[in-house]
Amino acid sequence: MDTNDLYSRRKKLAERGNQSEVYQYTNLPLEFRRQVVHIWSTAIGSYRAEQYFGYEPLAGRLWRSIHDSLARELGLFNLGRESQHPFEQCKFFLLNPDTSVEHLLDLIEFTFRFIDTVIPELLQNPQYSGQLETSQLPEKAISELNRRFREHAIGYQYNNGQIIRVDSGFIHAEVVVPALSLLSSEHFKGAEQEFRSAHAHYRNKEHKEAIVDALKAFESAMKIICEECEWSYPKNPNAPKNPTAKDLIKLVLENKLVPEYLQSHLSGLRSVLEAGVPTVRNKTSGHGQGAQPIEVPEYLAAYVLHLTASNIVLLVEAYRAKKGNLA
Repeated sequence: MDTNDLYSRRKKLAERGNQSEVYQYTNLPLEFRRQVVHIWSTAIGSYRAEQYFGYEPLAGRLWRSIHDSLARELGLFNLGRESQHPFEQCKFFLLNPDTSVEHLLDLIEFTFRFIDTVIPELLQNPQYSGQLETSQLPEKAISELNRRFREHAIGYQYNNGQIIRVDSGFIHAEVVVPALSLLSSEHFKGAEQEFRSAHAHYRNKEHKEAIVDALKAFESAMKIICEECEWSYPKNPNAPKNPTAKDLIKLVLENKLVPEYLQSHLSGLRSVLEAGVPTVRNKTSGHGQGAQPIEVPEYLAAYVLHLTASNIVLLVEAYRAKKGNLA
């Protein structure tokens, strides 16, 4: 049994009951923020005044780097009071009720990207590993952060350097995360960047931009598959390097990317692919909007992201299976 499994937490989850899949995005409770500070302390190290005898420990230097970089990006001189140590300033900024949710997420994303990328390098370096005052491995820290998000019904998760908005825990775990994992391979880096950009736009409520980048990711994934399999797609004289989604869908189906026994299913899937994701983009974001700005509702952007993710998982898994069979 988990020794940290508290009665109050179980009671809160039980009271939420069927509402456990309902997330909110506008409030990061103080309890959650304090838990983030605890993770910082165990995964990066904290600051204690008595540590200073003319030499700043490694944890202090790390926090100075984090503070100065983030303050610069946000256009601020300090995140707290100038007299405070950088760790205390980051802590002040996180706990300050006047800090916007967007900037709170910026801080959490920035620090956990540091935990995700810099701390592992230091742990592997004998020159620094002995100076780190950490008691929690980076992967454990990230896992705890994502668990805290879920415990407080906050609709965000950290994944590979980025805070991503989550609308459904099930869809995120079963569709979005597998799509990101599949796209993280070297061949699909361009498509991965576009898909992550779509999620960044969605988090920032830039719904039209989210749809455009989701479609770019979808088309890039198909194009990469076609190129890797050496399938020639029709050339558009006006844009020879940019076949349409319809062209690419037709090509992957003609080349039987999916097994024979799924061909009957694909007649319906093809309609979804051709009339679903591409059409939403064409009708909303892909062309000039005229005199009246077109507002793309949030639910439509969410639908496109989830539909794109599920189609990417299907196509990339099929491609991997095909390549494995040819090896």
